[in-house]
Amino acid sequence: MLSLVIADDHPLFRSALSSALRAEIKDIDIVESNDLDSTIRCLEQVKDLDLLLLDLNMPGSGELYGLIRIRRDYPDVPVAIISGSEDSALVAKVIEAGALGFIPKTSEPAVYVEAINEILRGDIWLPELLKKEVDNQPAADLTMQKRVAELTPQQFKVLCYLHEGLLNKQIAYELSISEATVKAHITAIFRKLDINNRTQAVLVASELKLQMSPNE
Repeated sequence: MLSLVIADDHPLFRSALSSALRAEIKDIDIVESNDLDSTIRCLEQVKDLDLLLLDLNMPGSGELYGLIRIRRDYPDVPVAIISGSEDSALVAKVIEAGALGFIPKTSEPAVYVEAINEILRGDIWLPELLKKEVDNQPAADLTMQKRVAELTPQQFKVLCYLHEGLLNKQIAYELSISEATVKAHITAIFRKLDINNRTQAVLVASELKLQMSPNE
């Protein structure tokens, strides 16, 4: 039986894709998740997972952060990106970050099946119209995304709160920790990201579109 996780924050899309895949593939087990945290829980709980279909911009993720974190912590789980964007520069980045495929959300069910089968054979799947464009893209610099993926969950939350403009006292209240602990987290964030101040931290979070899961 084929085991899939569909990770996307739009319930109607998840439901439609799940139904379409069940109609196309006889023996298939599908688990759904709606943000990065619930996706990670699925990866912990689902044994012998064949493929993760991952939306890049779910809550808690932010473009490449979720993909890089999952590839780091679950290197044996094949990941294909499902996205509403067909930007060749973005496609090149996700392949560089370890995704085995990029499937536009507008694809017909048969295209999803083709992509899944090719990925499970160990190949990288891309839409024909994007292959040449992706090949012509320069190598992506994922240095900062990989640095952010090294933050602890608490440090990631602090970074997101800095992006929202919260003061140390407000962050301490939101996380139920002391201001001294907040300062220690900020110092660690600066060191791990190789930056020097809060303004740079805010710019990093903004450029990478970082956000916490809604339940945090």
